[in-house]
Amino acid sequence: MNKIVGHLRSLDAYPKTTEDFSVKTFQGAAITFISLGIMSMLFWIELFDYLSPNVTEELFVDTSRNPNIQINLDIIVPTISCDFLSLDAMDSSGEQHLQIDHNIYKRRLDLDGKPIEEPKREDITIPTKKPNEAENSTECGSCYGAALDPKRCCNTCEDVREAYRERRWAFPDNPENISQCKDEHFNEKLNTAFSQGCQIYGSLVVNRVSGSFHIAPGRSFSVNHVHVHDVQPFSSTSFNTSHRIRHITFGTNIDSKSHNPLKNTVAIAAQGATMFQYHIKLVPTMYVKLDGSVITSSQYSVTKHQKVVSIISGESGMPGAFFQYELSPLMVKRTERRKSFGHFATNVCAIIGGVFTVAGLIDSMLYNSVKFVQKIEIGKAQ
Repeated sequence: MNKIVGHLRSLDAYPKTTEDFSVKTFQGAAITFISLGIMSMLFWIELFDYLSPNVTEELFVDTSRNPNIQINLDIIVPTISCDFLSLDAMDSSGEQHLQIDHNIYKRRLDLDGKPIEEPKREDITIPTKKPNEAENSTECGSCYGAALDPKRCCNTCEDVREAYRERRWAFPDNPENISQCKDEHFNEKLNTAFSQGCQIYGSLVVNRVSGSFHIAPGRSFSVNHVHVHDVQPFSSTSFNTSHRIRHITFGTNIDSKSHNPLKNTVAIAAQGATMFQYHIKLVPTMYVKLDGSVITSSQYSVTKHQKVVSIISGESGMPGAFFQYELSPLMVKRTERRKSFGHFATNVCAIIGGVFTVAGLIDSMLYNSVKFVQKIEIGKAQ
């Protein structure tokens, strides 16, 4: 039994020395403290990396069946009142969404960008009358000769405007002379047209196809499937469409450079009425979290262009901010996974063993160097 124990002791890879033969030095203590500090720092870095999920990325053809896409936006137009700004959207399928505001809020701002009043969620969609509604109405407002149908009734200011549009007539500069328009306080709106700013923010849901949306001055409407903006009594060149984009994202709002490259973009119209165009290429992105939840968003790249629109410049168009987006047929899927504990334990052992070994080599070099210098001083160096 004693022989077996003796053989086992001979296999000890960590032989010990007695304290009588150990030499402790000041530089050895300093190296020990430095080594412990380095080990602790590297350990916490490795622990943080272990607790952070490992993200794998896949690229495949987008076969998702979600029929809609959500657009989140927050845009400030500092020199045009909210009364003269419209947000419209349309897609490649031909569907138009005029004056989208059921999920959009408008906030009036002064010229310094400070809010004047609380944001308003406006709903200015004009309901379509039923065919027999005019017959059952107790009163019939005048259309002032603009109605194509002599029996047509114009009981609201918008009815009168629509009749004028159908006739291709210019609407009166002072609509308060029209009885249906007295409650609109149009003259007050004219006085604040260029002395206020407007913040338009919120979200809108559109078809999951390529399309566009824009913020432009004037009331929007469609004539023979042609999108038109009525800016009366001003001309389109009177509007300075400089703006600041606080954010524009698609899908779940994720604040990152790839999901929001237009964040805090400032566009200045230095030469009058300017049409700003943003061509956006969307890449649908899916995030699968550790808990199994799925976040659907979109990364995108953008190309900017602007031009001055006026008769003098010879450029046609409408001043405003126009955003055209296209969907990529590919999807990016990012999946979070936990890192293995074995990998973490291996790295920790490598840190401790590596730092301990290097520190031992440095201490040995310093100790032998000091001893060699001392031998030279007493003349015993060979």
